[in-house]
Amino acid sequence: MFDWEDLRHFAALAREHTLSGAARVLKVDHATVARRVAALEASLGLKLVDRRPRSYALTVDGGRIAALAARMEDASFAVGRAVRAVQPALAGEVAISAPPLLASTLIAPRLAELRTAHPDLHVRLIGEKRSASLSRREADLAVRLSRPTEKRLVVRKIGTIVFALYAAPGYLAAHEPGSFEFIGYDEGLDDVPQQRWLKAAAGARAIVLRTNDINTQRAAARAGVGIAALPRYLGDGDAALAPLDVKMKPVTRDAWLLVHRDLRRAPPVRAVMTFLAACFA
Repeated sequence: MFDWEDLRHFAALAREHTLSGAARVLKVDHATVARRVAALEASLGLKLVDRRPRSYALTVDGGRIAALAARMEDASFAVGRAVRAVQPALAGEVAISAPPLLASTLIAPRLAELRTAHPDLHVRLIGEKRSASLSRREADLAVRLSRPTEKRLVVRKIGTIVFALYAAPGYLAAHEPGSFEFIGYDEGLDDVPQQRWLKAAAGARAIVLRTNDINTQRAAARAGVGIAALPRYLGDGDAALAPLDVKMKPVTRDAWLLVHRDLRRAPPVRAVMTFLAACFA
């Protein structure tokens, strides 16, 4: 016999490949993951992982056990979703995963409306750049800027985000267009649509600041560092920024609302879905 909790920690390690990754997913410290995996190896009498300085590699036996553990884990999450789906009350917690900027500027400011309409509903709003797994109940709902292809998800388009170029009014007054400088994402995000659009607008002119955080881009543009491509919902209402009139078709990103098909009819989840759609309307 073995402890299911030991197996659950091993399944997370097999999926994430590092102690720190598994610890983050399980919300424990990495020493707990290591201890649980060692306990599972002892109870099974099998060597499951080869321990390396920066990662853990599965042994042949470890790969076989990991595949079985993943199926058990999927079944466990399916039971949880089935129980949640038949609860009729508009109460309890609903977890939302969304990109940090969308969470802080479009969703959080309107949460009081949801609380007024449904006082027994509680929200856990997770602002994160990674894609939370709805199958593993890391969140109940997710807002994403790219459409997923996972078959177990129900996907709904809830809005379109339009980008424009912005700079501080003083910066525009002090510079001729030929000497404009730009603020963009770092090289790891060169493939996102707004970055490609910014680089096309910049042409041969310099990108003087690169950062993967759009709030940092906005702060730098407000401070007169250069010109940034920002969502219009963020830039249009900011008195410290002025839009540039460029002869280019604006770039847009569609916003998608995701829910696991097992939860799409659960009353608390449906209420929050309606609320999120209104936030982006």
